[in-house]
Amino acid sequence: MTEVKVRIDKWLWAARFFKTRSIAAQAVSGGKVHLNGARIKPARIVQAGDELRIRRGEVEFVVIVQGVSDKRRPAREAQLLYEETEASIKIREETREQKRLEAAGRMYGPVKRPDKRARRQIRSFTRKD
Repeated sequence: MTEVKVRIDKWLWAARFFKTRSIAAQAVSGGKVHLNGARIKPARIVQAGDELRIRRGEVEFVVIVQGVSDKRRPAREAQLLYEETEASIKIREETREQKRLEAAGRMYGPVKRPDKRARRQIRSFTRKD
């Protein structure tokens, strides 16, 4: 039985990390994907057991390739192609929680314009008399 050889950009598309193959190729060319710690080109062949570091926006995934496929299948089947490391999951959850807390603590501007009394207070506070 011959093993299927699949390019990294095609595998990333099939594993549903990127919506299109061209976006996956751009990410690989742009240095957003590392294979076993090294920067690669889109034509690099991926094999089972390889470690991939994939950065999408602010989120970074560290996955171990479990299977190789050149066909885009449903999400349930695509998840069988890789296994995310425990450290990667933990870091993603921590950053998600930190972002949630930061968003909750933000003070937004006034929800309405100042009324007559508030305008008088602003004028009296900023007056240089």
